[in-house]
Amino acid sequence: MRASYNKEAFREGDFNARFSKLWENTRKDRSQMKRALITGITGQDGSYLAELLLSKGYEVHGIIRRASTFNTKRIDHIYQDPNRPSTRLFLHHGDLSSTEWVLHLVYSFAPDELYHLAAQSHVRVSFDMPEYTGDITGLGTMRLLEAIRRAGCKTRFYQASSSEMFGSAKPPQSETTLFEPRSPYAVAKVYAYWMTRIYREGYQLFASNGILFNHESPRRGETFVTRKITRAVAAIVAGKQDTLFLGNLDARRDWGYAPEYVEAIWKMLQQDTAGDIVIGTGEAHSVREFVEEAFAYAGLDWRKHVKMSERYMRPLEVDCLIADTRKAREKLGWETRIGFSELVAIMVDADLEAAGIAPLGRGKAILEKKFGHWNHWQNSVTRLMEAVEGQASQH
Repeated sequence: MRASYNKEAFREGDFNARFSKLWENTRKDRSQMKRALITGITGQDGSYLAELLLSKGYEVHGIIRRASTFNTKRIDHIYQDPNRPSTRLFLHHGDLSSTEWVLHLVYSFAPDELYHLAAQSHVRVSFDMPEYTGDITGLGTMRLLEAIRRAGCKTRFYQASSSEMFGSAKPPQSETTLFEPRSPYAVAKVYAYWMTRIYREGYQLFASNGILFNHESPRRGETFVTRKITRAVAAIVAGKQDTLFLGNLDARRDWGYAPEYVEAIWKMLQQDTAGDIVIGTGEAHSVREFVEEAFAYAGLDWRKHVKMSERYMRPLEVDCLIADTRKAREKLGWETRIGFSELVAIMVDADLEAAGIAPLGRGKAILEKKFGHWNHWQNSVTRLMEAVEGQASQH
């Protein structure tokens, strides 16, 4: 079940009607409760961040794109009826390409914290859609920052920057490494990064860049390479697939577990001063290693199933990204708990369960041991799958 106001259609220019409805679905008697606004709430990071903030007592508002079909499966399991007095999660339609919409949004909400996660974030796709990528990923950030400046509110702003900005720069990469972007996506993120710094230094906004290296989970988009691999493993075990086509197997990435990274994101906006911080594990593994680990975990020989395809090769490749995590450890007191092989086990177990196959168990045990209630297996994996199937509990 979803909020009824999410299905209501207003005329494109009728902003008064939009924000009257938006404000109507907001609790006004919570002066001591922090209010957070998340763009990209239906994505991997947005869904985990929403859960984390709700567990900390926040009122959470998420912006979703208007479309002919719903794309809220990652948050359906935490949906709350907006008509209930106790509700703390609200969803609103929005468009980051509309300056007027963004201005009205910030004026109406004046959130304590704004987490800007929305983007066209698929690197390979950005080569096919460079203009759209630049508009949403780059200019969308500027529109939000300018809205905060004009509103004069004390909103703390988080910009989801990316390790792809480093491109061909020699690893390990830190906060002082020069950017050498190698894709339209990376260029758009560099623009957003510098606009965040300009508004922080020029207008004294509390605006921080989190330069996150690759972070994965069972909620990773199905077109991203790690999830393609773990879904293929589950499908092969289930007898529904035999071959997996991939691109460059030699690219090396610093892969971590997404729920840990949203904890770092939250910590960044709790600091006394804003700044830019690299978030990662400090070690890199190749796509080939990820394939080997995932297939071996399920008892499969990857060489019998994996084939190369030029279709998935980028025009320009980034060879190696490794985070220098010293500042994150020193300033945030943050470091990863989930290692590479543990990450792979979590993702394979989750995709096995999604395929109707009993998980091998190691990934599930890791979450039960290392994470609090908000990210235990039942909350992070099983309930989400039940919601997708329309079986989610209403309490």
